[in-house]
Order: sequence, then C-alpha cells, then structure tokens
Amino acid sequence: MTAVSSVSSADEPTVVLAQEAVKRPRLVGLDGIRGVAALCVMLHHCWLLAFPGYPATHGPWYLAWLIYGHLAVVVFITLSGFSLGVAPARREWQLGGAGRFAHRRAWRILPPYWAALVFSLIVAWTIVPQPDTPVPTGKSVVIFGLLLQDVFGSPSPNGAFWSIAIEAQLYIVFPILLVILRRAGAIVLLTAVTVVVATIGVLAPHVSVVDMFMRFTPEFAVLFTLGLIAAGVLRASDRVFRLPYHWLALAAAAPVIALMSIEGSVWTITHYFWIDLAFGPAVALLLAAVATGRPRPAVRFLDTRPLRSLGSFSYSLYLTHAPIVVAIHAKLISGRVAPGVATFWALFAVAAPVSVAFAWSFSRFFELPFQRYRNWSALRAGLRRSPAPAAAPETA
Repeated sequence: MTAVSSVSSADEPTVVLAQEAVKRPRLVGLDGIRGVAALCVMLHHCWLLAFPGYPATHGPWYLAWLIYGHLAVVVFITLSGFSLGVAPARREWQLGGAGRFAHRRAWRILPPYWAALVFSLIVAWTIVPQPDTPVPTGKSVVIFGLLLQDVFGSPSPNGAFWSIAIEAQLYIVFPILLVILRRAGAIVLLTAVTVVVATIGVLAPHVSVVDMFMRFTPEFAVLFTLGLIAAGVLRASDRVFRLPYHWLALAAAAPVIALMSIEGSVWTITHYFWIDLAFGPAVALLLAAVATGRPRPAVRFLDTRPLRSLGSFSYSLYLTHAPIVVAIHAKLISGRVAPGVATFWALFAVAAPVSVAFAWSFSRFFELPFQRYRNWSALRAGLRRSPAPAAAPETA
C-alpha cells in the first residue's frame, strides 16, 4: 500500500516538481498516516470495552472522539486506493498486467491475514471470544479463511476482520476502475461509482433486495475511487501539483465534523454510510497534500522514525490487536479495575503496548518478508541470507 517521495530528506522536507516526484521511490508521510490510523482503531476497541453503550458515548469529552474508530478505516480504504494508484499513475493509468497485480495483492495481504486468523481462533477457543459474539465454529474458519465474512454470517474470531474482505473485493474491481479512468477520465469514473453507491443508499431502507448490498459497505467503493483519483496529483501539471490541498482538506472536513458534533454519536454512527461519503473527499485531499509535501510540519511529524516504523507494520497491528485487547481486558482488568476511565487507561497502559509489541514481532515473520520478496523462491533465498529482513518500500 505505498509509493513515491516528495521530500528530499527527513530533516529538510521540500516540495518538488511533479515530474521529479514520480521518480521518487517512496511517498514520505504515508507510512505515518497508516501508523496513526492503526493506533486509532486499537484505541477505539479499548474505548468500547471501557465505556459500554455503543453507539452512545458515556466517557469524558476528551476521549469521546475514540467512538469514531470507524473513520480510521475510512482513511485506510482511501489510502489503499491512493497507494495502488501511484504506480499506474506513472504509467498513464496502465495496470501493468492483471495477473501480476492479483499475485502481488494476494502475496501481500493473505499470508499475514491467514496467520492472524489462526492466532485469533486460538485466542477465541482457549482464552476468550470477541465481545457479544459466540465462539467461532468450523464454519467461521471456512468463511473467514475465504474472505467471505461480509457475504455469509458466522461468529467472528476478530472484530477487525470485517474490512479485510471488503478491501479484497475492491482489489477485484480495481482493474475495471483503471480502465474507466484511463478511457473516460476521473470525473466520469467518480460520478459513475458515486451514483451507483448513492442509489443503493437511498433505496436500501425501502427495498429489501437492495438493503442486502449494505453489508458490503458500498460507500467504501467511492472512498477507494477517491484515493485512486487523488494519486493523479503525482502526474499533474505544476499548477495543479502546487494547489493548497491541506487547506482544501480542512475545508472539506470542517462541515462534516461540525455536523457530527451537533448531531452526536448515535445519529452519526447510524448514518455512517453518508458520513463516510462526506468524509472521503477530505481524506483524499489530505493524501494529495502529504504527497506534495504539505503542510511541511505535518509531513515532518508523519515521517518521524516512530510513526514511520509503526506504519511499516500497521497491517499486522490492525490484524492482531483485537484478540489481545479483549483477552487482557477479560483476564487482567475486568473485575479488578473500576469501569470507565480507569479501565480505559489500564487498557492504554497494558493492552496497547502489548498489542504494538506483538504486532511488531508478528510482522517480522508474516508481513515484512512478503513485502520484500515477491515469490516463494525469492523468499526462501532471502531468508537464507537474512532471517529477519527489513521491508522494502512498497510500490503497490
């Protein structure tokens, strides 16, 4: 999920011309965004265990924003479209081979996911299942193993797995999106996808057949498309490249945040379909801003070593944190610490660092090697030379 750089170094960020940017191997700041988003999802699950009553918020005001962990997934999906769009943007929106693309996506996504599935099942069967969910069954193994959890119902071994199936399905339509983008342009592509998705949203409450499509969170198709189109900033003219995308992102986000603040958490979460659609353009503009090196202080912060490192194994953190947080809450904190604020800070102090440390170790075996080596023969040869390889910059 990444690709190209708009800064000369971590210490002295500088905006470069569009023609120069596409030659860079890495986009500085995107790993930091991944790391922050993964942390938000983890803290969201800590919040849910500390303050029951979702979608109502019963915690202190300074923690209330953590109820909206779903929006971090919005960031992940938009960023996925952006990252996958970088390489085609440099090739006039050419995919470079559907088979090659499918292999690289499967190679990148499936090994960590299947390893995390095994880990999650072990925790659910031997320690504690996910909250408000029965113990996973053999059906769960098959459905989650085949990434069909948004198609067929089954007890979930991991509360974070729901979005992985959706992202895999977006990978299937990605080549089609590229063809439309290349032949008809960004406006036609975005309009077509948005009209289809918005029609589903309008009809779903009234037509049961259409309502079935809501389990696929169809708005994520729009977010993914927005990210893909935003990657076009890397091949834009200098005038377009230098637009103040960070200010445009703020302007796009402000009314959505204001509406959420006025209406409250229950209304917002009930209307996530439309909130996601409204929030998506702000995320896409933010990604375009970071890709062009602005705002410089934010890019510097996102490219600090801790955030860059966290972003390098953010997928592992996303995949593995939920069983750990739930297990620590059930076996160490529940009944020993007062519910509410005390429970949240106990989870923050214990479950959060344990989750991060476990994810880092997990990534060394199940994620980073598959980023660096592109097939089994390269992986075997590489592991013989270096048992714990560092990840190479990913170029989608």
